[in-house]
Amino acid sequence: MKKKIKIVLIIVGTLVVLFLIIGGVFFYKFNSETKKMHPVATGKIVDNIYAIKDDFVNMYVIKDSNQYVAIDAGKDIDVVAAELKKLDINPDMVIAVLLTHTDADHVAGVPLFKNAKIYLAKEEEKMLTGEKQKIPFVSNSISRKDYILLEDKQTLIIGNENSFSILTEGHTTGSMCYQVNDKYLFTGDILSLVDGKLGPSVKFFDLDHEMATKSISKITNLPNVEYIFTAHFGYTNNYKDAVKDWKE
Repeated sequence: MKKKIKIVLIIVGTLVVLFLIIGGVFFYKFNSETKKMHPVATGKIVDNIYAIKDDFVNMYVIKDSNQYVAIDAGKDIDVVAAELKKLDINPDMVIAVLLTHTDADHVAGVPLFKNAKIYLAKEEEKMLTGEKQKIPFVSNSISRKDYILLEDKQTLIIGNENSFSILTEGHTTGSMCYQVNDKYLFTGDILSLVDGKLGPSVKFFDLDHEMATKSISKITNLPNVEYIFTAHFGYTNNYKDAVKDWKE
């Protein structure tokens, strides 16, 4: 009996050590990659578009008369609320949230926007049901179940804002970009910006990095686009220059 107990203790101890090693490697890599990110500071960027900085991630808010449309919802609900207050933006006046995907750093502020409709890609629902997972046994989640699913290449009219949805799978199974009012492109995590040029997404955080890289080609020949807004690497006002040298 003592021998069996000893064996069990050795097995449990080994598993605990392995868990701690894997966890340590994960958090080291996580911190290393997020330190390379450079989101823009909270404030008005251009025209009627505002950035909200929440640690290493940006969400965006588009002003439409006396109401707003949000792109994503940040990683910390308290930070999002505080940053919106700095801009004198009432969360109750946000009528829609367009989610680029459902990773935790993009959905935390959803409960703030109680009057908003929540939109995400139809394919992204696989991340919520557990059909697709980045980490085994860990599914994505959002606080609302009444979300509206969008198809690839679907046009959506919200107030005075015209949004065209582009499925760019890879970072998650339903990562989606939004071309708003023709000239503004919101890309979420599907790419990076390096010296104003398109770069690949961060492989460490991708569900399928090869697919994510291929998906970037879907958004390199869009007529009328002038601006690219990323979730972690700022923005550029020179779309043509940013995309011209892109190769998978």
